[in-house]
Amino acid sequence: MAMAKGLGRWPKVDLDSGVEDATMLILEWLGEQGVGAMIRVDAERMRDGQPAWTFAASGGPLDVGMRADGASAAECMGRALLRLREAGLVVPF
Repeated sequence: MAMAKGLGRWPKVDLDSGVEDATMLILEWLGEQGVGAMIRVDAERMRDGQPAWTFAASGGPLDVGMRADGASAAECMGRALLRLREAGLVVPF
């Protein structure tokens, strides 16, 4: 996150929303909508001080695949929810 801070390309997310607690429910709901989705952590990126968490989704009502990265699971999922909403898929969270 430090390398992107101040560049203005990262949307603002609420890190205290508890989104990481609902991640499995969100993934299950996306699957029910025909969207294939996953969240993963990359140990190498973590060691290098880069945002290590990645969310990826495609299919179903999404016109194109999407990806969101973050320094924590909460940041990653917060960004993912923003991008899903921008793509027209409002996740009931």
